[in-house]
Amino acid sequence: MANLDDEVYFIQHNRRLLTQGGIVHSVLLFSVICLIFILCITWINLLFGPYLRRRAKGQADYPMVSVLIPARNEGKVIAHCIESMLKQNYPKFEIIVLNDNSSDDTEAIIQNYAHKYPQVQYIRGEKLPPGWLGKNWACHQLAQRASGDIYIFTDADNIHETYSIDHTVSYIQHYTLGMFSAFPQQITVTMGEKLIVPIIDLFVYGTLPLWATYYFQHPSLAAANGQWIAFTKDAYKKIGGHEAIKQILVEDTTLNRLAKERGIKTLTSIGTKSVYCRMYHNWREVWSGFTRHYYGLTGNNDVAYAFITLISLLIFVLPYITVFIRELFAISAFAIGLNVTIRLIQAVRYKHPVLISVILHPLAILSTTIIGFNSFLKFKKGSIQWKDRTISMSD
Repeated sequence: MANLDDEVYFIQHNRRLLTQGGIVHSVLLFSVICLIFILCITWINLLFGPYLRRRAKGQADYPMVSVLIPARNEGKVIAHCIESMLKQNYPKFEIIVLNDNSSDDTEAIIQNYAHKYPQVQYIRGEKLPPGWLGKNWACHQLAQRASGDIYIFTDADNIHETYSIDHTVSYIQHYTLGMFSAFPQQITVTMGEKLIVPIIDLFVYGTLPLWATYYFQHPSLAAANGQWIAFTKDAYKKIGGHEAIKQILVEDTTLNRLAKERGIKTLTSIGTKSVYCRMYHNWREVWSGFTRHYYGLTGNNDVAYAFITLISLLIFVLPYITVFIRELFAISAFAIGLNVTIRLIQAVRYKHPVLISVILHPLAILSTTIIGFNSFLKFKKGSIQWKDRTISMSD
């Protein structure tokens, strides 16, 4: 009987160590601290962040702008992109569209617009040379043709408000920037898109005060989105253009990092209600797209990848599990409340699907984690598949 009592005491004692004052409780406390930090950053960006829809004051003049659009098999969307650019209220700009060896009707659509509108120029992309990634090579060719003082790279599946160019130039001039970028408002339709794509905004708007990309030059505070990214011509050349990152998969953040290293002022903004993009159209595309980017966003660093993955699970998923343990209910419920608040604020502000973002939040994180592990494995194996190209990571 005494032995049985000892065993019961041992189990209860260790349960208390793991719950009330032990390891799990300490981890949950750490999670709460992290979530409070994320909530604060979310509010800072929401209230004070640089928004592309807000025009910066004091624009001096209207330099020539080159809008540069790489397009590969974008026949379903390229017309909408060009149409939205033609409606811009900016007085001086050209639109250069490169057909990157498409196998659909992309070429014919671009040529049709080039025949109708003098502002639109068509480029037939050259064959991808060794040592280059497809998009970087396409952007490099576009920059070689550009005649503007400011280059704006935008994706073929974007749609833009009429003020997008004008407000971009106003930011560049007012803050004397060499590089400016915006995270578009993401359009999601299918379940896979709605579940995973908003996670991008969760990390961007919840972990980085965007004004830090302007006020601090340290490369660790680099952030940019290649779906809408602008350079002055001089800054682009000083960085080395896309040739400097020709083998880099996550080219946008790397360009921002290079700009900071060279003393070029940068700013990354919120593109909600200014630039719109539907990145993917089904679960398969979501899986492929996030596999392509996830590991690269950690700088291809195993420690950074492991750290981000672990922290994400601890702060976004663990509380939903430990809430069923009586001794941990209070702190777990508080952590869940913080999670719900963060996702609700971001969903309303940045136009995410509210119910899915809030209710299925832990599932979204778990799914993203699985995709991230797949990204890690693909990179380690040496190649990943994107659309109809195999991207080698060993070149």
